[in-house]
Amino acid sequence: MSLSRREFLGAGTAAVAGTALAPGVRLIELAAARRPEDAVTAKQRWGLLIDTGKCSEGCTACVEACHEENGVTDHGKPLTDAQWIRKVEARDPQTGYAHSLPVMCLHCETPPCVDVCPTGASFRRVDGIVLVDKHICIGCRYCMMACPYKARSFIHENITDQKPDAPRGKGTVESCTLCVHKVDRGDGTTACAEACKEDGHQAIVFGDLNDSQSEIARRLKSESSVQLRADLNLNTGVRYQGL
Repeated sequence: MSLSRREFLGAGTAAVAGTALAPGVRLIELAAARRPEDAVTAKQRWGLLIDTGKCSEGCTACVEACHEENGVTDHGKPLTDAQWIRKVEARDPQTGYAHSLPVMCLHCETPPCVDVCPTGASFRRVDGIVLVDKHICIGCRYCMMACPYKARSFIHENITDQKPDAPRGKGTVESCTLCVHKVDRGDGTTACAEACKEDGHQAIVFGDLNDSQSEIARRLKSESSVQLRADLNLNTGVRYQGL
């Protein structure tokens, strides 16, 4: 049996349309097809402002919310379990003054993980969100070595019961997505910021760094903040107060 090129392409399109996720169909392209073309633009730059003075030592509400939202499961192996967000307890050895703060992917303007990725799986959207395309990630882990914040994890375990908005896969690298599915849906917040607010701490503010009227932009303009490892000149999308 022979098919013309037009017939062959038509048959292929129909096959994909009737499949939830056929091999070779990239989730990022499906997601883009569901959004208006101008939904993601450089007009926005999404980020977080974290006030360590309001972050409570021992509180893990942000971590638990992130893991629940994205289907990140604990396999009881601390050295290999995925950590999209983690709480860090930092103490000044000279004064004893301690900080408690969450650390996640800082969504750099010039991300080292993107620079070293050999396949282009690590990429930065024009709105500042740094992501991993699981379909072309080969698990080389160069990005994990390049990240100065230890914000990426490699999935060693079989993944089951995945969340539709947060596809994961064994043998690939992953990290905080800044709740990109919530951003694209127009929720105006992330799981970690939402949980922190509900817990009464309000230590995490999410918003558009480019919008002068947003809370995060106004606070960054009027209050002191720092970037972790500012000496690297990565212009991170996540900023901290009280450090």
